[in-house]
Amino acid sequence: MPLNSNFPRSKVSCFSCGLREMCLPVGLEENEMDAIDFIINRWRKIQRGNYLYRAGMDFQSLYIVRSGFFKTYVLHEDGREQVTGFHMPGEMLGFEAISTGAHTCHAAALEDSETCEIPFTRLEEIGRIIPSMMHHFQKIMSSEIVHNYETIAILGGMKAGDRLITLLLNLSERFAKLGYSSSNFSLCMTREEIGSYLGLRLETVSRAFSRLQKDGLIKINSKNVQLNNIPWLKQRSRGSYSVTDKVVEGAEL
Repeated sequence: MPLNSNFPRSKVSCFSCGLREMCLPVGLEENEMDAIDFIINRWRKIQRGNYLYRAGMDFQSLYIVRSGFFKTYVLHEDGREQVTGFHMPGEMLGFEAISTGAHTCHAAALEDSETCEIPFTRLEEIGRIIPSMMHHFQKIMSSEIVHNYETIAILGGMKAGDRLITLLLNLSERFAKLGYSSSNFSLCMTREEIGSYLGLRLETVSRAFSRLQKDGLIKINSKNVQLNNIPWLKQRSRGSYSVTDKVVEGAEL
């Protein structure tokens, strides 16, 4: 089935977007890009602290983070917040609602952010015309599932220092994919939100940060964190580093 080459372009074209390679399959024809621009024609700006969606809302769209930073979380019956993920540019939000037809968590902006909204019914339509599009989105969703399994691994048996190091290394890799520094970046989330995500108390997170900085593994300046030796941090994340462990004598920092 041929595509209509007269689709109007969005105000910000997918073709000119710096995140294009993360969001879209390679090798698309010009008329295919026009069709995608026509579907992804709603750009939502979410101010810090505001919601992209809330748990229980009807599922209508998927969202790609275009700029900024989001957290997803669920609320326990006693009102406690359980953070389930942190989401950066190029990453997808909302796919957990596909099976139930309703969102199962809240998504809130940790800083002023912008998303590309993709109506799901239109995505299915374009998928029938551009099969590679659906295949690409399936790969994105699969990577999110893998990330969720990795999170379970973080919480399953790791000591406090290991959990924090693993999170910092994960963020490092994701920043690198965006073309930013892998060793120097800002943390938009609070210590409390990090603790909620890692299953740690606030004071434990603070001690873990302090110990890592004291040992020369990281340097903290307000919300900015510098990883001083990524290979060694990777080695420690696979070991048994904790807030009470001593640094290995002679270790190169």
